[in-house]
Amino acid sequence: MNKEPLTFNDLPQVIAELRDEVSGMKALLLNLQNRPTQQRENRHRPVTPEQVAEYTNIPLATIYQKLANREIPGSKPGKRWVIYLDEIDKWLEANRKNPIPLTDEEQNAAILASHKRKPNKSSWNDEGLARRSQPIVKPFDGDKI
Repeated sequence: MNKEPLTFNDLPQVIAELRDEVSGMKALLLNLQNRPTQQRENRHRPVTPEQVAEYTNIPLATIYQKLANREIPGSKPGKRWVIYLDEIDKWLEANRKNPIPLTDEEQNAAILASHKRKPNKSSWNDEGLARRSQPIVKPFDGDKI
């Protein structure tokens, strides 16, 4: 939009432009509403250790051993193990050998966070310098006991 002040004579034209923009937005919204939505699969569902072994291609004995050692997230409310598939996905991501590549912004933030910088001496206040220049231990005066 232009920054020129509107006059009373410009109102019909401005209102017509606004009407066109609103009708365009309404058409876009209706288009988005009518588009078929993809239903995401519910990953937070309980599975058995056998299904986890099949899903991860890890031997079943190893799955039971990792469950007993609490390496894999799961619970045993009775005789059977309850494991959630989304937690298995998170566990697999956390134990990944090759991390997911970071974006340039994430790499810069990680580098800046890892470097510790000494404060400039000019940023030290005079009070702190005066305290540091005073001796910590008072010298021994042999005359006074």
